[in-house]
Amino acid sequence: MQEIKGYDRSIQELLSGGSYGIDYYQREYKWGRKQLQELVDDLTGRFLDSYQPGDAAKEVAHYGHYFLGSIVVSQNDDVRHIVDGQQRMTSLSILLIYLNNLQRNRDQQVSIQSLIYADDFGEKKFKLNVPERNDCMEALFNNTPFNTDGTSESVRNLTARYQDLGELFPEELQGKALPLFIYWLMRKVKLIEIIAYADEDAYTIFETMNDRGLSLTPTDMLKGYLLANIDNAEKRFEADKRIKKYLSKFAAYGKETDADFFKAWLRSQYAQKIRERKKDAKPEDFDLIGTEYHRWVRNHASALGLKDGEDFYQFVVRDFRFYADLYLRLLKAAETRTYGLESVRYNADAGFTLQHHVTLASVGPGDDLETAITKIRVVADFLDSWLNLRFWNYKSNSYSTMSYAVFLVIRSIRGKSLTEVRSILHDQLQKEMAEIDFSQPVHLNQFTSKAIHRQLARFTDWLEQQSGEPGKYEDYIVRSGKNAYEVEHIWANHYDRFSDVFDQQGDFDRTRNQIGGLLLLPKKINASLSDMTYEEKLPHYLKANALTQSLHEVFYQNNPGFHQTISKHGLKFKPHEAFGENEMKKRSKLYSKLAALIWSPDRLLGAGSRFHRQCAGTQVTRCS
Repeated sequence: MQEIKGYDRSIQELLSGGSYGIDYYQREYKWGRKQLQELVDDLTGRFLDSYQPGDAAKEVAHYGHYFLGSIVVSQNDDVRHIVDGQQRMTSLSILLIYLNNLQRNRDQQVSIQSLIYADDFGEKKFKLNVPERNDCMEALFNNTPFNTDGTSESVRNLTARYQDLGELFPEELQGKALPLFIYWLMRKVKLIEIIAYADEDAYTIFETMNDRGLSLTPTDMLKGYLLANIDNAEKRFEADKRIKKYLSKFAAYGKETDADFFKAWLRSQYAQKIRERKKDAKPEDFDLIGTEYHRWVRNHASALGLKDGEDFYQFVVRDFRFYADLYLRLLKAAETRTYGLESVRYNADAGFTLQHHVTLASVGPGDDLETAITKIRVVADFLDSWLNLRFWNYKSNSYSTMSYAVFLVIRSIRGKSLTEVRSILHDQLQKEMAEIDFSQPVHLNQFTSKAIHRQLARFTDWLEQQSGEPGKYEDYIVRSGKNAYEVEHIWANHYDRFSDVFDQQGDFDRTRNQIGGLLLLPKKINASLSDMTYEEKLPHYLKANALTQSLHEVFYQNNPGFHQTISKHGLKFKPHEAFGENEMKKRSKLYSKLAALIWSPDRLLGAGSRFHRQCAGTQVTRCS
């Protein structure tokens, strides 16, 4: 080996120098929403450990550090290629771009552009310089749309993860705390940069760090602890067999599913405290279970009722089995819309990773299957309504924003009867609903695009099913590929057509992006209609889905199911020959009524009143 050096670097130090490249044989950028969320949650959570409202920027110098791991770099002359760590470096790059865009048009801005790109004779040279990604990075930096058709997996994931940041980055850090967070990220987040001056040395380091030895996972250690305390050999063998059976089933859903299960189960049933959001606050049950659940169980065995071998045995064959069975149902329902558990899929599509923590909190081993499933359905419906009503209330649903509120919900329903669960959650939804001003419609922007897409998918699916037609939610929710659906603006992006109505382009843009002026159309059709006037689009709308067809007068002919639906719910659907500012207001008000109906608190009072065993686990074709 030649000389190898390791350097302790802050983000600012790491990115203040030249650019990094990625060799063509490296794998694609593969991080999903979950991995990005974990990074954002870790960073923002550690920042909030130190931050106090009212702190001046200079106070950040005394905040705690965060270690982000190491990267392995091969350097040859002035060229640096990342051998290990490109997933984190790519994610950091789009986070910096997001933060830079978030602080645009503010009086107080932190200069971070030099960490994103260098000025190379008047042209941008991104610090993570990968030619096939540069057009995408340029679009993200300029906050402009980017067409991912025909692009690589890396580019598609870059675009998707950047959009995720709009939902994942905590609302509480988007105000006065934002500059301090940026300073902290630049100066207090550290990595170890390991530099090798020959490619073969860099790859030897990479292999040594990743391939030698098989470390025990927290699940392995928890399993060993539980089995070691079952003194009866036959019962130990049975418990071991039981655990292996479920771990094998979890593995079919992904390599981290077992860890996700234990966190959800233990938090839902046993977490009594959560770390306060203040300086120097210590992690509590909820936090410790999330990072070291195996150690938490060992340290809290008495609180879990684990005192002798029989307790440990029952903990596995009764409690573990009960919650593992339900968790597998939830995993399946999250992938395929399932009769009685439709909201589990909706919440999963919303990226709400704490869903199973809350649903499991409502049930206990003493519940029969019918009661357990009914409770889970009520809680899943509550979460569906809660998340969507919060959206209409302009509230963030990010992990860091929601974790404390979720913990309070868990505590409030744990150990309660079905009747009590309904009442508690119904009351909370009523309070959320009371705060909404439905006269102020939500708008489409770069940070709400995914949520708006889901809202339109739900509106369309609900209207079709209420009218007696098969709902096509699964089709509408697809956002990429040849069968993708896109948000269609009823008004084309032509301010000149409305210059007599709006004095400024910005006023036109804000009105155009109101939810009442939006529909869902297949991607190909949407592209072909983009520049047409409303009158030119209208005949094409008649060939689309129910929500879109409702703009055309022909849709109202010989359509008894639709007429019965709008009459029953008092929905003021009507066709429009023209679509101006007044029609936009009426349509937005109509969508507001749909939101209030679909996510009404009263849905909890009748949710899951009967559990149809013959339908459980089947794909939904009709639901109400």
